[in-house]
Amino acid sequence: MIDEGLRWMDDRLGISKGGRSFLDKIFPDHWSFLLGEIALYSFVVLVATGIFLTLYFVPSAQQIVYHGAYAPLRGTKVSEAYASTLNISFGVRSGLVIRQMHHWAADVFLGAIAVHMIRIFFTGAYRKPRELNWIVGVTLLTLGIVNGFLGYSLPDDLISGTGLRIAYSIILSIPLVGSYLAFFLFGGAFPGNGSIIPRMFILHVLILPVIIGGLIAAHLGLLVRQKHTQFPGKGRTEDNVVGSPMFPTFMAKTTGFLFMVTGVLWALGGLVQINPIWQFGPYVPYKISYAVQPDWYMGWLDGALRIMPSWEFTGFGHTIPLEIFLPAVLFPGLTFGLFYAWPFIEAKLTHDRAVHHLLDRPRDRPKRTAIGAAALAFYFVLFCASSTDVLANFFQVSLNIVLWSFRFLVFIVPIVAGLVTYRICLDMAGVPGIGKRKRALVVVRSAEGEYETIPSEPRPGDEHEELPPMPVPVAIEGEDDSEELETAGAGEGIRRVPRRP
Repeated sequence: MIDEGLRWMDDRLGISKGGRSFLDKIFPDHWSFLLGEIALYSFVVLVATGIFLTLYFVPSAQQIVYHGAYAPLRGTKVSEAYASTLNISFGVRSGLVIRQMHHWAADVFLGAIAVHMIRIFFTGAYRKPRELNWIVGVTLLTLGIVNGFLGYSLPDDLISGTGLRIAYSIILSIPLVGSYLAFFLFGGAFPGNGSIIPRMFILHVLILPVIIGGLIAAHLGLLVRQKHTQFPGKGRTEDNVVGSPMFPTFMAKTTGFLFMVTGVLWALGGLVQINPIWQFGPYVPYKISYAVQPDWYMGWLDGALRIMPSWEFTGFGHTIPLEIFLPAVLFPGLTFGLFYAWPFIEAKLTHDRAVHHLLDRPRDRPKRTAIGAAALAFYFVLFCASSTDVLANFFQVSLNIVLWSFRFLVFIVPIVAGLVTYRICLDMAGVPGIGKRKRALVVVRSAEGEYETIPSEPRPGDEHEELPPMPVPVAIEGEDDSEELETAGAGEGIRRVPRRP
């Protein structure tokens, strides 16, 4: 019966040929390629938990008197959005676990995308023909940050309301159209007529998730269509891919990894408290909290706002608050604009128009690696600047001193990090006259489980070409699809075996 059903489907859809090719797809075994899978499976958890939360959340700013399960707030006037979030946390079975799991999944989703893109940058995986996939990834990161902020703002607690007030001020700072745009989104002067929460809800649970899901599908489709990148090594060329086939090896591993990611997020949701809105209280426009920062992916923007001097421009009948416009509008625009344009900028500067399937090791590209290290240091300093008030109180120093320190550090630290990184890369690459070490030391593991250090001498080609093969099955996908290669075991080299039918 099953065979007849499958044949019936294949006769009408013709999926057997494409399915066979897909199941034979080869995936490299390097651990760094799992970063993208963490993002994918976090999104799966986000969708599943988000559906659960949508069934109980009330996206309304209508004021009611709270009489729910959380006793300290009984009799308090709150919005229906805030009351329903409290009900999810304390009145719905497993509601708090699911809600916190959803929040942690959002943080991990964006963190995995960021680290995944850092890996792509430092290894040059965005070069031809993968510029389009890089653009898709940057768009995913941008939309993920926006959707994360929208979800963070929905409960209408004191912290999220303060964040919305900052967002309103940022929109107002846009020259010429800012006031019109803010009025359109909020339905009037802040906090508006209550329409902002339903609008954010539709964007958060419907429009942006659909777009993000489509971009993820496009990203995976491009990955399958193009050859997978891989690090250079024995048997690896620009014309093949060495690794595990989709079925059964990779499929078994990735399914187990899905359960692992879900289990970790479930444990975080049950054991690690995040965003306790009952401690913050409902949003009241004239109240503000202390020592609370936004989620990590908004920290760099918050830090830029904090350390920006109080500048403004007045002219032509308009006043532009540069203290808001520069760090919160122009700076993010330049950041993501540079992200989008980087593959084309590098190709223009290096005159490299060739197709690349083998990855670079960061030490072999000292200029790119130094630029990346400086950029990471720059955004990390901004992230730390988002806690200026906490640092001032903790170290018992003036807040003004902390602000001015970060204003200098945001330029000094990236320069130092870039120069040090550049020197280290030259040292590891064995440039004559730079350092004493010609190559990085390589640690290898024998078939018996023993480890030893092998100094690798610089020579043309791949410096690790002579390492003994690992005793794990490896398949190679190349131009010839009639057969594949796999390792025969430690010390036995590579043998050619027929591809399974």
